[in-house]
Amino acid sequence: MGVLNRIGRGKFSIEQGKLFVPDISSKMKSVYKKLKKEFPYLKICIWHTSVLNEFMVHQPFRFYLIIEVEKDATQSVFFFLKEIKYPVFIQPTSDILEKYLPNEKEAMIIKSLVTEAPIQNVKGVNTISLEKMLVDIFCDDVVFSAQQGAEMRSIFNEALNKYSLNLSKMLRYADRRGKKEILKKYLTSTTNLRQQL
Repeated sequence: MGVLNRIGRGKFSIEQGKLFVPDISSKMKSVYKKLKKEFPYLKICIWHTSVLNEFMVHQPFRFYLIIEVEKDATQSVFFFLKEIKYPVFIQPTSDILEKYLPNEKEAMIIKSLVTEAPIQNVKGVNTISLEKMLVDIFCDDVVFSAQQGAEMRSIFNEALNKYSLNLSKMLRYADRRGKKEILKKYLTSTTNLRQQL
């Protein structure tokens, strides 16, 4: 009946939270289809950093289309997209982001997809879940440099206020990225999740 909302393994809430469903633009769909046609068996997760806007106080002027694929395929995907003239970067350092990305208003960034990452399928495209998005921002201060500090606190609190969050799923993913304990400390100090951790 939708009265209970699952927030973790064996944990439920009566509060009605909305499900986070990121926008899938026609460009995202097109890139995803091209990749699926070229690499039919590859696990792909694609998302646009503009989805963070609804959670942020200060709006960034630069956005990325993030394409995550299995580690062994990052080079192949990079060269395939480069061939079709997309502005694409692979696992960029902060130096590369500062030097080359200011010219690109919307560059593509290829990253390794962590195994068992919590993704969801929206309109036939594999994209991020809220849990994955929050952990990724927390773990990667290079690509998500605009979302650090006070901005990250705002993103976490806005996300928790607006949407249902599966805490177990989020911590399991953080664990796979080697940041579970640090994330737990962060959540207890900056959010209202203290009682659930």
